[in-house]
Amino acid sequence: MRAVVQRVTRASVTVAGEVVGRIDRPGLLALVGVTPGDGPAQVEVVARKIAELRILRDERSAVDVGAPVLVVSQFTLYADVRKGRRPTWNAAAPGEVAEPLVDAVVAALRARGLEVATGRFGADMAVELVNDGPVTILVESAPPA
Repeated sequence: MRAVVQRVTRASVTVAGEVVGRIDRPGLLALVGVTPGDGPAQVEVVARKIAELRILRDERSAVDVGAPVLVVSQFTLYADVRKGRRPTWNAAAPGEVAEPLVDAVVAALRARGLEVATGRFGADMAVELVNDGPVTILVESAPPA
């Protein structure tokens, strides 16, 4: 499992003209990708890292300051562009595998007391954000066994 975590001053996700997820104060945007074989262990690692990364102002974490998190599923994090000019998505988990695991990341963040907004799995989403810093961190769990 992989997540690109960005420190933001605000962020939102729009689907078909409707805002489906939004954070209106400083927090984190987490783009989350899943690969086949990911499971609860990978969910726990990624959720813990997102919640506890000390990348907010004054080296604080989302848990430290109660910052909101916007989680957006992002299968393209597993694009393979080593050959040619067209990405392949072979390393990305299919939707029926990925969706419950992205939902589990959201649940794990909420279990830590965080306010979590989300995109809409599988939808054509427009993600808007103001990257603060800019700060962008790649988080990866250990590969599935």
